Amino acid sequence: MPMDNTPHTPAAASPLTRAVLEIDTYASGLGWDRPALLFALVDTARLRASEPGLADRLELTESSELTPIEQEELPAGVPLDEFLATIAWPDAVAGCALVVERLMLPPSAEQAVPEELAREGAEERLAAWVAEHPERREVRMTVAVLRDGSRESALRFRDKDTETEVLTGTDLVPGLAAALSATFEE
Repeated sequence: MPMDNTPHTPAAASPLTRAVLEIDTYASGLGWDRPALLFALVDTARLRASEPGLADRLELTESSELTPIEQEELPAGVPLDEFLATIAWPDAVAGCALVVERLMLPPSAEQAVPEELAREGAEERLAAWVAEHPERREVRMTVAVLRDGSRESALRFRDKDTETEVLTGTDLVPGLAAALSATFEE
């Protein structure tokens, strides 16, 4: 999957931030209501040295330090946390990224969740309640981690789906970042 550095990516951004924004832009081009996407992040210079043909096919730019490589589609019907627990990356992979869409509620609405839906085992009913809530917002989250523990995230809300409205930060989705980091533990 060839990806380009996008105009909204600050030149001073870290390589991981640039990779996250590159993946976010790619996912945005695919549209909404899509299954999760998983990417391996590889060191571009290392990829050029070890796989020059692949690097040429991917049309890698010299300025890219990390190259996202889209992985096979995630298996249907397997909870994301269970799937992530099965991943073991080879040494050539410097990091990974995941793109998922979710519904979010503002903190005020989260406090109004009925007690019976907050219990373990009520996940489907809770999801239905959130989907019907008038304050829900659809969000696409792109979360990436490196082997060294570095993290970065990008959030794009469906109702503000423009390049200039993408939020970035290291701890926007800490639970998902921790689950991705666990894929590098032995």
